[in-house]
Amino acid sequence: MTGTVGGGGRAPSRVPRPRPAADDSPGRVPAPPREPSPPSHATLRSLLGAWALAACSAEETSAVEAHLTECAPCADEALRLRDAVGLLHSERDLDLDPLLRSRVLETCLDRRPARVPVPEWAGPYDAETARLDALLRDIGRAEWRAPVRLRWFAGGRRVDRPTDVAGVIGHLLAVDGLVAAALGLGDPVGPYGGAARSPYGPAERTEAFWRALAEGGDGRCPREPWRDQAHTLVRTVSFAGRGVAELPVPYGPFSLPLRDALLERAFECWVHAEDIASAVDYPYDPPSGAHLRGMVDLVVRLLPAALAGRRRAGLAGPAGAGGPGRSLRLEVEGAGGGQWHVALDHPAAARPEREVALVALDRLEFCRLVAGRVTPEEAAVGEAGDREAIREVLYAAASLSRM
Repeated sequence: MTGTVGGGGRAPSRVPRPRPAADDSPGRVPAPPREPSPPSHATLRSLLGAWALAACSAEETSAVEAHLTECAPCADEALRLRDAVGLLHSERDLDLDPLLRSRVLETCLDRRPARVPVPEWAGPYDAETARLDALLRDIGRAEWRAPVRLRWFAGGRRVDRPTDVAGVIGHLLAVDGLVAAALGLGDPVGPYGGAARSPYGPAERTEAFWRALAEGGDGRCPREPWRDQAHTLVRTVSFAGRGVAELPVPYGPFSLPLRDALLERAFECWVHAEDIASAVDYPYDPPSGAHLRGMVDLVVRLLPAALAGRRRAGLAGPAGAGGPGRSLRLEVEGAGGGQWHVALDHPAAARPEREVALVALDRLEFCRLVAGRVTPEEAAVGEAGDREAIREVLYAAASLSRM
């Protein structure tokens, strides 16, 4: 019998105790979170355009590509969209390696003769202009305005002149025009201020051509005129026969036979190609060993005249008085190098028994000295013997540089 309160009345209802939550119940494992449902067919189909443009997130890309393996209609649509995107892309360079074109060209020149045989003495010019043209094809139009500083050695000190890639090509076009004019092909600088008049040398021709380009307001790179002129020069000498090799090419105050003029133009083309490559951060190799040896040999043949010119200008000591004369042994190391004896007083002295000094340089260091890229004091030189003779030859080599 249940007791009562206050002598009688209804018993109060019992208040239920709160039950623990399911997650807090002892012995219960928490339920795993729900996985999101996969995207619907309609959603995945709407992503096909973004997928074709590679604009999907990683998750969307995975979902779309998984769907394409199961849905044939969407797979067909995806292929059509990818083809359409391919048509929208601008033309791009297909070279896997920036040097691929020049390597293929060098291999072709080494292994298969040209259909119209190019004279051996014109081969370096043909190869170096082709290599520079390959560089210009690979860089963008915006890089034609990349700053370049032309450097040379004059008056016992380094001289420089600021320009850009387009200006360097204009310089090569202007000076190559000396060869073109000698062959009767027309002078590209002739119309600009009487540039064909003697002694209008390379520097004056270049400045005249640059002024004409600036006044004309034409900001384009004169690559095509330069390339066409180079092709015409090579084609002309290839058909001209043997006698043309000795045709004199005037360089203002002096002349060179055509065979040497084209070798000199090949050297300058390579040097300025390196200037351009450095300005646009492009890898560039030196000429082949055989071509480089011809360039070094030309420099050695020009050194006695350069020594004589410095003596006339009072920049070098007098020639050895009387006696059989003196020579200096020049050793150029590396592919394309060799050993030469340079006459210090008169040509008959260029013999081993007349040797009074030795100079040894790496092939590229020697070429940089001749091009004015390093001064005689900066050049890494091994030397022995008559120090005054060594100094005179190093300065004569540097004096061969010019704009």
